[in-house]
Amino acid sequence: MAVDKGKPQEEASLAHFYKIVLSWDYFHLLKEANKRKGDIEEGGGLGLKKVKTTYKDIDDYISTFEPLIFEEVKAQIAQKKDEEEVAEWESRVVVECNEVDGFHLVTVNYAHDEESISQNDLLLLSKVKFQVGTKLPTTYAFALVESCQNNRIILRMYLAGEVTHMKTNGIDSCSRLLNMRSMITSTNDADRFFNSLKICSLSTITREYTALRSIGTLPFKDLIITAAQNNFDPEIQAWKISRHLEEYIKDNLNESQWEAIQAGLSRKPFVLIQGPPGTGKTQTILGILSSILHATPARVHSRGGSLNVKHGPDLSFKEKINHWGRAAPWLSGSNPRDDVMPVDGDDGFFPTTGNELMQKPEAVNSSRKYRVRVLVCAPSNSALDEIVLRVLNNGVHDENSRSYNPKIVRIGLKPHHSVRAVSMDNLVKQKHESMEADKDRFRAAGSDKDSIRAAILEQAVIVFSTLSFSGSTLFSKWNRGFDVVIIDEAGQAVEPATLVPLANGCKQVFLVGDPVQLPATVISPIAEKFGYGMSLFERFQKAGYPVTMLKMQYRMHPEIRRFPSAEFYAESLEDGPNIEEQTKRSWHEYRCFGPFCFFNLHEGKESQPLGSGSWVNIDEVEFVFLLYHKLVSTYPELKSSQQLAIISPYSAQVSLLKERFKETFGVESEKVVDITTVDGCQGREKDVAIFSCVRASEKRSIGFLADFRRMNVGITRAKSSVLVVGSASTLRKGDEHWNNLVESAEKRDCLFKVSKPYTAFFSDENLKSIKKKDESSAREANLGDELDYSAPIYNQGDADQLHGDENDFGDGDMDMDDGGYDED
Repeated sequence: MAVDKGKPQEEASLAHFYKIVLSWDYFHLLKEANKRKGDIEEGGGLGLKKVKTTYKDIDDYISTFEPLIFEEVKAQIAQKKDEEEVAEWESRVVVECNEVDGFHLVTVNYAHDEESISQNDLLLLSKVKFQVGTKLPTTYAFALVESCQNNRIILRMYLAGEVTHMKTNGIDSCSRLLNMRSMITSTNDADRFFNSLKICSLSTITREYTALRSIGTLPFKDLIITAAQNNFDPEIQAWKISRHLEEYIKDNLNESQWEAIQAGLSRKPFVLIQGPPGTGKTQTILGILSSILHATPARVHSRGGSLNVKHGPDLSFKEKINHWGRAAPWLSGSNPRDDVMPVDGDDGFFPTTGNELMQKPEAVNSSRKYRVRVLVCAPSNSALDEIVLRVLNNGVHDENSRSYNPKIVRIGLKPHHSVRAVSMDNLVKQKHESMEADKDRFRAAGSDKDSIRAAILEQAVIVFSTLSFSGSTLFSKWNRGFDVVIIDEAGQAVEPATLVPLANGCKQVFLVGDPVQLPATVISPIAEKFGYGMSLFERFQKAGYPVTMLKMQYRMHPEIRRFPSAEFYAESLEDGPNIEEQTKRSWHEYRCFGPFCFFNLHEGKESQPLGSGSWVNIDEVEFVFLLYHKLVSTYPELKSSQQLAIISPYSAQVSLLKERFKETFGVESEKVVDITTVDGCQGREKDVAIFSCVRASEKRSIGFLADFRRMNVGITRAKSSVLVVGSASTLRKGDEHWNNLVESAEKRDCLFKVSKPYTAFFSDENLKSIKKKDESSAREANLGDELDYSAPIYNQGDADQLHGDENDFGDGDMDMDDGGYDED
């Protein structure tokens, strides 16, 4: 399927975007960013509209999202100063300057030993070096990196004036830009020296902006705008799978997972699948891949019954023989079509030897009649590699239910080491090396990297990419589209990001995710306020679009599942077979060790580290380590970061926990326990999770902690025990969901009020009082021991042996409290 990329429209959209952003005043953006979110009135005179569930037309859609995207760009530019992540000033000199279509394209020097500069990086250029807060310079402007090669950088600049109200025909003259223009166009060598500072990358946001402005050319644009499907007849559109494959899927997946696959086989343009924690979302995606790769169109029936078939005239037997002879001369000879081999992919023919491009050859039964191309996307590299690894390890199943490894390629940056074998860079390297070794064989074939990449894309049945990278030039140069796009963790992507892979063309879209788990990352508090963080999945769901929910969970003890099922999923979650027995642990003999407990530290106090927007609670740190120490000293099997996690929504608390852990136990925490933010543990599961709420104040709100989606993620990471530490009174007042959790703990008699000194809670007498009466007392002596931090529970041998799971993709810690953005 050829793809109309709409190049002129795309270039016009980018030019509009560049003119606006490159004309901005950096210092004005910093000043604007310091305004408090609460000071901005509804609309704030900024021309902003709230994101809605449905739109009347394309203009309504674009006019809502476009201003919010620019607010997000502003926040990204200003954020780097807050994080102190900006690069050092670099001295440069103008080598050449040209003016094209209203922009100045400036060629400057570039040293390879300086900090990496990449295409679409935003630089701040200034005649003099300066520090924020000092006297403003008179000559400065933004520049976008167009390309880097041969010790030269080509920069794009817009110096005509500052664009007002996003209308490029409304431009205010500006002395700083006029001064910059005079500098870069000067014929005097002394005037052409300046300094540059790397601010951030605009790769992701420009792709999202382009996708938004291209909404009119995207597949299913009307459905996207209205969030409603019209004129869809499932009987006409449906595909089917073989009996063998259907039986395999039904035997290995549960009923709600099979319903999700059937929704896909109906060929609805958009299929929404909600996957609550532990319900086998990735397993369902594998089932979807097996089904759509091996499905065939169902027989078409008319609404009134079988289709009328026109019959030819009745012929005598002799006439029939003559007719057959003329129609099929090969019946008495050879079929001329047998002499023509099909091209790769036609009628199910795939080469299974001599394939240097993929790690393993694809084994495909020749009975396949339809080759479906699939693009699988996710918002982040870690989420993407989770699926790639599962496909590599488990494969997919063909129409005979046999497992095989399809030809796949993982495109983009930073692949996890476990999936590097199928990364584009690695496959290109392998192919190039094989060409060098056999030059005669490949002399006629294209040997440049672009040709090799195109060949790899052409042969791949499944392509994996982050949402952002699916908008890269690699795809735009490839004149083919995809039949199916599957977007995992769709609830964690802003809507414009979800539009990016659709520009490649497709016939069906799967959105797989959970809107009541982690939301999309939005840096701008203004954009967040106006609903920019709402995902396309969530918007469709709110508009009433049908959603298939996976209902059977295989992770959590029923006592852990009980609260999130009631609070977030309308009591719809069910427990998998024998899940209670599978998640029962020896430490459950003590009610304070799970499966679900809340420790009320009513005397705890929150505080804010100097210069930090985050929060800590030193009292909770002390109690958490007492709890942790007692658990791992009594149950040594928990001495592993694979088994136990300490989680907090606040990055400052996580940092303090890691620091105090080393001071207390003499071991780096990473080797024996996973201490992480809520955002960092998305997708992980542990035997035990200790959750530190941090916030404890009678006067202040609980702020960031009130995000129920992070609450849901934090308390559903544990398989056997989730132990929540917090201030019950603060949480009751601060948020309805937290109030309900505290009440749930009270009703189940698993809320423990803890007073100082916290060591008293773990005394022999107290632990006996909270031990289950029907349990043995085999561990009483151990649990009655005083907690002695002077006797370390770890030695160096332990530290060397205990380590995290190498295939745990949650390492990309993105703490929303301090802002974060996954940038390809």
